[in-house]
Amino acid sequence: MPRRFRPSGRDSFWGDTVFEMAVPQEHFLRQLRGLLDWEEFTQDLVEVYKGKAEEGGVPVHPSIPLRMLLVSYLYDLSERQTEEYVNDSLAAKYFVGLAVHERAMDHSSLTVFKQRVLEKKGQEGFEALFRKVVRLAKEKGIPFGKIQVVDATHSIADVDVQKDKERKDGGAKPRDDDAAWGSKGRRNMKTADGKVVQVNKSFYGFKSHLSVNAESEIVTAVAVTPGNKTDGQQFEELEKRDEAVGVEAEIYAGDKGYDDGDNHELLRSKGKHSALCLKGYRTKLYPTGLWADIKASQEYRDGLKQRYKIEQKNGEAKSRHGLGKCRYVGLAKYALQAYMTATVMNLKRMVVLLCGVSLHGGKAMQLARG
Repeated sequence: MPRRFRPSGRDSFWGDTVFEMAVPQEHFLRQLRGLLDWEEFTQDLVEVYKGKAEEGGVPVHPSIPLRMLLVSYLYDLSERQTEEYVNDSLAAKYFVGLAVHERAMDHSSLTVFKQRVLEKKGQEGFEALFRKVVRLAKEKGIPFGKIQVVDATHSIADVDVQKDKERKDGGAKPRDDDAAWGSKGRRNMKTADGKVVQVNKSFYGFKSHLSVNAESEIVTAVAVTPGNKTDGQQFEELEKRDEAVGVEAEIYAGDKGYDDGDNHELLRSKGKHSALCLKGYRTKLYPTGLWADIKASQEYRDGLKQRYKIEQKNGEAKSRHGLGKCRYVGLAKYALQAYMTATVMNLKRMVVLLCGVSLHGGKAMQLARG
């Protein structure tokens, strides 16, 4: 790997002395920094620099902007807020790899780095980092159980829908060409004559489709789509991506949105068990046979008991890490957001399992809020 990078002030007289005194051993960011070799982890990102960092101005090591992006997603901060936070927090500066007196990269440089990765590698650049973390979890001995749970969560596009309609009515392009209207469940609504009826809940934006291992609670696969794509149609892709990172599931669980004959058959053909929740009509029309056998199986019951874990994971992604609303415009940049969100959730989970330290409690959270 090229070593032509801007030197860090970490080699100065003070070195890590101040950090050793000021950042507690149990701090989440200290534990996260020691979890993996960040230079090795980011070596593929050297390719986004001109001449693989051998031409042009001397750049910072790619691990620095990458870790700043992780801070941004860990604490649900904008890139401008991330710059301020890293400058103000010794723990964040220590994690990013800066010396005490060094200033963080400015937010515009962080945006340029992110854009370079997308231009050179596409969304696959961030997917590759996500997959590395999943494989690392397995290498470090975190137990992965036999049950995978799948579900999707939606993200609202960074679009003012009314202004966008006026823009399109005037012949202009929409703000986000890739976003689409989608349905996410139903809600009760009272009509003018007082009757209560059910209507679809709609949103304008995108979906993140996730597969989560029920035992480790590690997100093992992510797929992103516009909001109008149905959940069940993404199941085969999620299962394929699970296999690509070495997930050896025996049971797949999901809600009724995944109850599609092709999905059940895919699992059967691979010797796996379906705990994809069956719609009521199946066993009503066919009280004996395939559907009744699936519903009566222990694997079906075991899988459905674990479904709540992915609902918790989707809630965490939205409430803790900002996935409820798109940070950027376009499907490729939404994929960046989805993969970075899944990556930080996995890193958090790994620190809990391997180090016994939680981000959302104790000194780590107090410092973040300060």
